[in-house]
Amino acid sequence: MAILEAPTPRSRRRDQAHVRAIEIDFTPAVKSLVETLGKGLVAVIVDRDVKTVTRWMAGAIPRDEEQRRVIDTLQICELLLSGDAPSVVRSWFMGMNPQLNDENPAEVLAEGRSRDVMAAARAYANAS
Repeated sequence: MAILEAPTPRSRRRDQAHVRAIEIDFTPAVKSLVETLGKGLVAVIVDRDVKTVTRWMAGAIPRDEEQRRVIDTLQICELLLSGDAPSVVRSWFMGMNPQLNDENPAEVLAEGRSRDVMAAARAYANAS
């Protein structure tokens, strides 16, 4: 039988971000991302135009792949917001990231590499 370790503050932050991201409905999830990142950056991440993001905010539901990218991005965003201000989180998504070979997280997410971005976000959050 495995012995369970007590959760650390870092693991609790990670778990809370996961729960918030999966329990939220799609339209509020998009609105939350837009509030923190802005429509333009969300559009880059989901590889769609700003008009599409605006339609999603009004209640339109996209394909599963786009929904998954929004939920993945929200989970990453929530993790970072647990330790930093929204302006810092927005900058983190836009800036070159050494964990991602100096690519910026928004473009890496647009390529569908959410696990790579989550690993970079965890490294950043753990260093803070």
